[in-house]
Amino acid sequence: MSETFENVTIIKKANVYFGGQVTSRTVQFADGSKKTLGFMQAGDYEFGTEAPELMEMLGGSMDVKLDGSDEWNTYAEGQSFNVPGNSKFSLKVAEGGADYCCTYLS
Repeated sequence: MSETFENVTIIKKANVYFGGQVTSRTVQFADGSKKTLGFMQAGDYEFGTEAPELMEMLGGSMDVKLDGSDEWNTYAEGQSFNVPGNSKFSLKVAEGGADYCCTYLS
């Protein structure tokens, strides 16, 4: 995982979900690709995807259950997981929250 991004555009307006419990900022790259950098407060969440996603854990941890699975997996700082496109995934974030980077894959 790279510590920095070079030559990017940051969208100033925040993406806010679940009453402010989850927030992120969009980072756009010159090639048209995008990522979001965000933080999730402790809680239980469900998200839907359009494109496949790579979720990288920058801090904290979360339990993740992908669509169609009964299994929960825990991911912590330095780990990552993939989410299929056109699906849903459930998250349980522990006290202290989770810092993440989401890459939208095409």
